Amino acid sequence: MTNTTPAALPTATATPTTAEDRATATATAAANESATLARTAVYTVLTTGYTLSTGPGVAATVSYVSDGDRHVVVDPGMVASRDRILGPLAELGLGPDDITDVVLSHHHPDNTMNVGLFGRARVHDHKAVYEADQWTDRDAEGHELTPSLRLIRTPGHSPEDITLLAGTAEGVVAFVGDLWWRPNGPVEDPVAPDHALQRTSRLRVLAAADVIVPGHGAPFAADENAPL
Repeated sequence: MTNTTPAALPTATATPTTAEDRATATATAAANESATLARTAVYTVLTTGYTLSTGPGVAATVSYVSDGDRHVVVDPGMVASRDRILGPLAELGLGPDDITDVVLSHHHPDNTMNVGLFGRARVHDHKAVYEADQWTDRDAEGHELTPSLRLIRTPGHSPEDITLLAGTAEGVVAFVGDLWWRPNGPVEDPVAPDHALQRTSRLRVLAAADVIVPGHGAPFAADENAPL
């Protein structure tokens, strides 16, 4: 007797249809990607930034990250004095020419003003790596500086936003630029052209990171208290 039972059809993978579904899918992917990061990086906040509502003007939070022979400065932007960047580096035994890489989270001047301090460094943004007179196109999404240092795209505050994920012994640290300005947000970024996209990027970072370093404030925990 011939078996006429129809063969089982392949199971289709559901495509996220709502904004919340897409956010959940993005967060799940982020959690998976952070699990593949090595955990050998070390970081220091060189200077903690502020905005007009929290300080005397506008200053960027500028950070230093090291992993092996890579010495990275993140968002060398506006500060009251260049000593706010160079002084803490000197305390670590480093001068400007020791910095191998600079990561720019986006292209607003308050986060880029002092990139010229590091003339020997490779400069990374959302679309390319720049070194001396060489411009090498590449997408930032998934680009690894080392096995512990990875760039991801996190648009929302601006279309070109990127985040540096750093795997440390204590967990994953996300240097997010102005995806969050400071620990209390703002929830509604007055500069952001797309608040829904920004929220999706924030959810992605929260799923991937343990600590968030914002663009103009002190680090804070990537937990349920983070403003969305």
